[in-house]
Amino acid sequence: MQALHRFYRGRTEDVVASWMTREDRETAIADNLAYVRAALDEVPRDPSTRVVFTGFSQGVAMAFRAAVAAVEECSAIAAIGGDVPPELLADHSLRFPAVLFARGGRDEWLTEAKFNRDVSALSARGTALTSLVYDGAHEWNAEVSTAVGTFLKSVT
Repeated sequence: MQALHRFYRGRTEDVVASWMTREDRETAIADNLAYVRAALDEVPRDPSTRVVFTGFSQGVAMAFRAAVAAVEECSAIAAIGGDVPPELLADHSLRFPAVLFARGGRDEWLTEAKFNRDVSALSARGTALTSLVYDGAHEWNAEVSTAVGTFLKSVT
């Protein structure tokens, strides 16, 4: 059985399974969003419940998509090492909850240019944005964990 998401092995064109690629991308995104919706439907409705979508690397895109799809339930997004999906930035009617947006200072995937582009786009929409460049590469490290904890205390 193959996993839901296919990905490229290393720096080759070999597709194996786990993460999303351009192959069947729209279907995979729709499947993920349906899963998130079903999971949220199981969360008891309570005024103290806070939903925060968190993603690292490619998971950042799905965190943003899920937050937009569940805008009424979502309190915040913690986005580490990945960029905002271009289709969301292209839709200027979309609003985002509070966002922690972080990249490692030595991250070769989420470059400074991509990061700055998304910081500018989110800021231009009036998003409550906390941006962070941490000491690291494309990784989630202790500094990130501390920043996420601080961010969560500020939005919940």
